[in-house]
Amino acid sequence: MPIVDLSSPVDAEGYEPDPVVHDVLTPAEGALHMSEEMRKHFGIEFDPDELPGSEFLSLDRITLTTHTGTHVDAPSHYGSTTSYGSGVPRNIDEMPLDWFFRPGVVLDISDAKTTVVDATRLRKEFTRIGYTPSPLDIVLLRTGASLLAGTPRYFTDFVGLEGTAVHLLLDLGVRVIGTDAFSLDAPFGDVITRYRETGDRSVLWPAHFAGRTREYCQIERLANLEALPAHGFRVACFPVKIARAGAGWARAVAITDD
Repeated sequence: MPIVDLSSPVDAEGYEPDPVVHDVLTPAEGALHMSEEMRKHFGIEFDPDELPGSEFLSLDRITLTTHTGTHVDAPSHYGSTTSYGSGVPRNIDEMPLDWFFRPGVVLDISDAKTTVVDATRLRKEFTRIGYTPSPLDIVLLRTGASLLAGTPRYFTDFVGLEGTAVHLLLDLGVRVIGTDAFSLDAPFGDVITRYRETGDRSVLWPAHFAGRTREYCQIERLANLEALPAHGFRVACFPVKIARAGAGWARAVAITDD
């Protein structure tokens, strides 16, 4: 049962608009830290030099957003209210786990000549691969953007979905849509430029704002989609259970047949 890693790393050495801060406490520093904590919280005296090699355990402290690395966006990320259900969007810790372990489908739109693709383009891809997504399939968009991960261009050069494309997938019963790009929408600069040129509000982050009227999740910043077949595999992408959060990191993998 080969497992394909679909996750991009959280890497403080790579470029991020919101920089990652990664501080490491070495095992030697961890010994001192443990000794101080035991004294402070429990009133216990312990000499770090009594440890083998005067070392205890390492400790990593990381400052980052929940949208760094591969992550799942919850409905509450898209806005504070919804036109469906109770009107209050669910947070990442409230989402049904069975959404995140399902058959996967890869739609290759890496040859797109525009910054957004519409429903017509996705239908052509269904025809090409000979498969139309079924309800609760996890659809993964291969844009090729993962090749730019760790560089500034990763955040400016990629392909997103038009509203028609998102609603096509939701109409088919898909509830989790993934991409190897920074966003399921087109790059921020492109979105704003097209809005300034047309005055059409429908071009403003249609993939995300669709989540205000229909409940679904996105997986952003995937990797290695080129290693997968178009279908015939399962995806596991359980988000970290962060209370009241709009997103959670995920170690997304594909489980393929031998």
